[in-house]
Amino acid sequence: MAARPLVARQPNERLQVLIQEAGCSNAGLARRVNVCGAEHGLDLRYDKTSVARWLGGQQPRGRAPAIIAEALGRKLGRTVTIDEIGMANGKHLASGVGLHFAPTVLGAVEQACELWRSDAGRRDFLTGSTVAASALVEPSRDWLITGPDTAVSRNGGPRVGTCDVEAVRATTQALVELDHRFGSGHVRPVVVHYLNSVVSGLLAGSYREATGRQLFAAVARLTELAGYMAVDTGQPGLAQRYYIQALRLAQAAGDRGYGGYVLAAGMSHLAASLGNPREIAQLARAAQEGARGHATPTAQAMFYAAEARGHALLGDARTTSVVAGKAVEALERATPGDDPDWIAHFDQAYLADELAHCHRDLGQAGPAARRAEEALAGHPPTRARRRAIGLLLLATAQLQAREVDEACHTATQAVTLLGGLRSSRGAEYLDDFRRRLEPFGQETSVREFDARLEEVGAAA
Repeated sequence: MAARPLVARQPNERLQVLIQEAGCSNAGLARRVNVCGAEHGLDLRYDKTSVARWLGGQQPRGRAPAIIAEALGRKLGRTVTIDEIGMANGKHLASGVGLHFAPTVLGAVEQACELWRSDAGRRDFLTGSTVAASALVEPSRDWLITGPDTAVSRNGGPRVGTCDVEAVRATTQALVELDHRFGSGHVRPVVVHYLNSVVSGLLAGSYREATGRQLFAAVARLTELAGYMAVDTGQPGLAQRYYIQALRLAQAAGDRGYGGYVLAAGMSHLAASLGNPREIAQLARAAQEGARGHATPTAQAMFYAAEARGHALLGDARTTSVVAGKAVEALERATPGDDPDWIAHFDQAYLADELAHCHRDLGQAGPAARRAEEALAGHPPTRARRRAIGLLLLATAQLQAREVDEACHTATQAVTLLGGLRSSRGAEYLDDFRRRLEPFGQETSVREFDARLEEVGAAA
């Protein structure tokens, strides 16, 4: 019988580079891995010869690769993934980065950090990826049925305190305000860099249980923001990855209310922009169910409003009206000061905005215009993108009522606002309005509006 040909192992150059960066000897790394493994209940007995075998291309079994990555991460002061140490062995294919709801906290940190690093490195597989409805719905199912993480504390790496958590929160708030004013095209690269360079290091540090929960909550918020910004820069495939990881990080934080927010405000709205109405309602209902008993009336109003959007796109006016009524009733029950920061922005103006979308999609011009006007009356000038979208909603409602001159005048105001933004969402609303204008192309006001757009385009 012929001998089976031997396949030569390739040296693990990735691991070699990291060991050198960490300033570890082979024996020193082995000791660190054994200590780290003991903290996870594993009796590991590696030595310098074991490390030499890994460098030669040997793949350790079981949980060992994750433990090796964690040990190196502690020494380096940042999160290191098994892909980075050359031991993914096909388990973490690039195309799957960020698409999984990790079963463990360690896996959640690894997934999130790998996503941030890949995004910061401008990996083409991320920016060119598409969205599958199942990739949004399946994580929501995992979130619904997964029990709370029993512990998130860590030992190893720099000490993380409440001041570090507060820094992440303050940075997030500053980025939110910039995003509202100028659009995500100006801000998203800063968010990704901050996540990859600063936040990943905090997650790899040492923190007690309470601080760890607060840290995961703050990081979930910033990760969700990065997902929203991916939508606003025309990258829905990237957005879904950020939303999935934000959902998992919220789970680690023990915050079911915020997990519901990620589903309803993030994933559900992403499904809406992609024209998947059934998934919109499913995700919003998952938010309601999973956050039951953990959401304030304001959050409940947002969840109901998201569900109403799905029913409206399905053309179900009756169910839309019922669910929209629940949203209005819930917001009326809200008590100022009781809401967490992540939902405090959802006021009467935001709800009116959501309901204007519902009436528009149902072809109800009068109610759509009234809700859009209500939203515009409540949105301050600092919400430039939101005001631009509100103006285009109002213009669309006016066009549905065949008030062509008024529609073009309103849309011109939106164009002026959009000139100061870098926002794909705003551009999509404008494109939608222009498509609706096509049947009225011979009207004088329409020709003047098109000319105005050409002037703005030439100036840009």
